[in-house]
Amino acid sequence: MARFAMEILQSTHHMKGMASIASLSDAPPQAAAALPNPIRAVIFDMDGTLLDTEAAHRDAFARTGAAMGWPMSDEMLLSMVGIHRDENLRMLADRMGPDFPVDQFYADSDALFVAALEAGIPLRPGAEVILDHLARAGIPMAIATSTMAPYAQQRLEKAGLLPYFQTVVTRNDIDRPKPDPQPYLLAAERLGVDPADCVAVEDSHAGVRAGVAAGMATVMIPDLLPPTEELVLAASAVLPSLHDLRDLLLATE
Repeated sequence: MARFAMEILQSTHHMKGMASIASLSDAPPQAAAALPNPIRAVIFDMDGTLLDTEAAHRDAFARTGAAMGWPMSDEMLLSMVGIHRDENLRMLADRMGPDFPVDQFYADSDALFVAALEAGIPLRPGAEVILDHLARAGIPMAIATSTMAPYAQQRLEKAGLLPYFQTVVTRNDIDRPKPDPQPYLLAAERLGVDPADCVAVEDSHAGVRAGVAAGMATVMIPDLLPPTEELVLAASAVLPSLHDLRDLLLATE
């Protein structure tokens, strides 16, 4: 198990895209020392980290834009991942122009997204494994998400994950969303834990920046977006899945 953790940490500091996440390198491991010892709390992002919803959201955006006669490029769709709606509205206005029917776009895309979720909310690989591990270890957990209430709580409940969390910080709870650290700092405050004793778990670029800015050891588990070189250096680890996070924690206990 220790050898496995070494390989994961070595690969973390040499990836430039998703294909290299699982590759090995000769760099000395650096992430293990960045994890707090002991870990007093773990704070998770929700969409794209625990819930496999980002692809459904991107698909709803793409289908709606095409149906309205406003097709969106893959680059633009990916640039909206992990960004709160206020910022997405600004991005759409800048990129699509003043004639873009933003209210209709969100009404139609939201309807498609909700329909997809009604069919069931899939979990990211290893979600239940890591949550069960932390719960058995008695480590408090929280959610820090850019999704509004009550939708965040409803998604977690529908997915069967809500009971794992002592608190859920949503967009309603903060003034400055990710990449600002406020969501993570508020989650740590609610848990009564120093941010330096917390681990943040994220999939998006904005989320990783928020966790790091909060002073937390931040683990990135990419979903739609591969990590940039900046984020590889900033994160404590970049791992292929939540299964690997559980194995890393086991190896460092």
